[in-house]
Amino acid sequence: MAQVISERRDVEFVLHEQFQVEELSKHERFADFNKKTVNMIVGEARNLAIKELLPIWKEGDEQGCTFEGGKVTVPESFKRAYDLFNEGEWLAMNEDPMWGGQGMPHVVSQAAAEYFNGANYPFMMYPGLTHGAGKLVETFGTDEQKTLYLKKLYSGQWGGTMLLTEPCAGSDVGALETIATRNADGTFSISGSKIFISGGEHEMVENIIHPVLARIEGAPAGTRGISLFLVPKYRLKEDGSPGEFNDVVCTGIEHKMGIHGNCTCSLTLGGKGECIGTLLGEENKGMAHMFLMMNEARLLVGMQGFACASAAYMYAVDYAKQRVQGANLTKPKDGGVPIIQHPDVRRQLLTMKAYVEAMRSTLYYVGLCRDHMHTAETDDEKEMYAGLIEILTPVAKGYVTDRAFEMCSQAVQVYGGYGFIEEYPVSQLLGDCRITLIYEGTNGIQAMDLLGRKLGMKKGKIFMDLMGQISKTVAQAKEVENLAPFAARVDNSLKKLGEVAMHMGKTAMSEKVLNAFSFAHPFLDITGDVVMAWMLLWRGVAAAKGLEKAKKKDLAFYEGQLKSLDFFTGCVLPVSEGKMEMIKATNEAIMDISEDSFIC
Repeated sequence: MAQVISERRDVEFVLHEQFQVEELSKHERFADFNKKTVNMIVGEARNLAIKELLPIWKEGDEQGCTFEGGKVTVPESFKRAYDLFNEGEWLAMNEDPMWGGQGMPHVVSQAAAEYFNGANYPFMMYPGLTHGAGKLVETFGTDEQKTLYLKKLYSGQWGGTMLLTEPCAGSDVGALETIATRNADGTFSISGSKIFISGGEHEMVENIIHPVLARIEGAPAGTRGISLFLVPKYRLKEDGSPGEFNDVVCTGIEHKMGIHGNCTCSLTLGGKGECIGTLLGEENKGMAHMFLMMNEARLLVGMQGFACASAAYMYAVDYAKQRVQGANLTKPKDGGVPIIQHPDVRRQLLTMKAYVEAMRSTLYYVGLCRDHMHTAETDDEKEMYAGLIEILTPVAKGYVTDRAFEMCSQAVQVYGGYGFIEEYPVSQLLGDCRITLIYEGTNGIQAMDLLGRKLGMKKGKIFMDLMGQISKTVAQAKEVENLAPFAARVDNSLKKLGEVAMHMGKTAMSEKVLNAFSFAHPFLDITGDVVMAWMLLWRGVAAAKGLEKAKKKDLAFYEGQLKSLDFFTGCVLPVSEGKMEMIKATNEAIMDISEDSFIC
């Protein structure tokens, strides 16, 4: 069985032919990142992923994490991999070198992240959350907090988490009960319990820094009264090194469907009244501050789900080319053939191919938008790219993980009965992928965010900006003779999406608001479908250029890009347009049915 996680040729195609990342090096900020350097970085990431992270993925799943006496033990092999990861300075790829970062473009780090997460995303949760905690400190921390924490977080010497969820406050964060009491020295005593904390306790690092949401005594109820605090596992000595234990106690870990290599902890803070934290940012602004980490985490979750789908697709293709079962339908007397010759298997593989390619481009594009925010020449341009990130985040997290799980399931189906057996990798990918639809805001919440916040943001401007960017690609594709039919299909779906968006916006602001939100998830689906079609059309434009000068070895790749576009616009968009008509009808049965009509 081949050790495969991502299609290297396609990664290079997105970076250099679709998005032309070497153009970023013309800007002073990214001057060091020419094409040769980018390829070297991505190549090194791939090597580390294949040689070090992938071999311990299965072992991590089988060993899992153990809990005993308040201590958590992670899979034995993870410590060496964690040290190698940190030695390569991969944790803070995009961050300022003055704090230990590498300052590379986000779109390049997306490629590295795909390899890392495709190889072993349960492992990658440890550095991923650490980076998010560091970003909070960098953005909202005082000079003293940055000096104490930032380099040690960005280097991976210390770990990081995010402490939001509580037994009575899951998606409704405003219901949290953790309390912060003022101390005379300006610190706060923290008391409460948190659950579902990824990487909340382990021994791979000498200290773990917990950004904690809590309510200062007397603060307003709900999210308006939440503040953010830095709570280290070990308090810091005057020289900044870890000192005495800070009364952050792990009370247990969860036994889960997947991601067994990552510990999901329950933590009690201040059980003995000795948990001390410092305010991070402004009082009562904790929820707004934490959204910085949450939005980063949502994009990371989209990458996690996609990386599972990418790996699953690669495994499925490899298996389908080798597995001999049944005769070719047109040559029944010739004996068994590889199952990739069977029409239904080819349908599954092409479905996976199209979605994986479109999802890759979407996630990389969000990274590219971040880079363009730095290279933008005007405030209006910078604002546009910031808006595109906002509108695409629920797509990149919600839609992508929905489709990623479906693609993992398709891979299991390609394997047949063997796909259900844990000896083969696709079953673990399916189990690992499932949580991505849930954590960092369920996909239902992502849909509500798209409809309730992002659609009307800035009076609809950012949604119109997204449609404008798609229209630019449509116009380019119409100038290419063999792409014109596909461009017309995408254009038609885009116009219908605009009609549905107007309908949903009006309905959400009427007395039928609940009916509108009952179709929020289908609205996310159709928005995602059009975004995927956009990315495949954009790829088609790049592939058409590539074909003009392609060598024989590249012909199949470029032709395959056009087949993905043909399939998606011909077989997926018509279904999407049917969903659009369904949404415009806004059937009221969902909200009209009585609760008693649901069987208990």
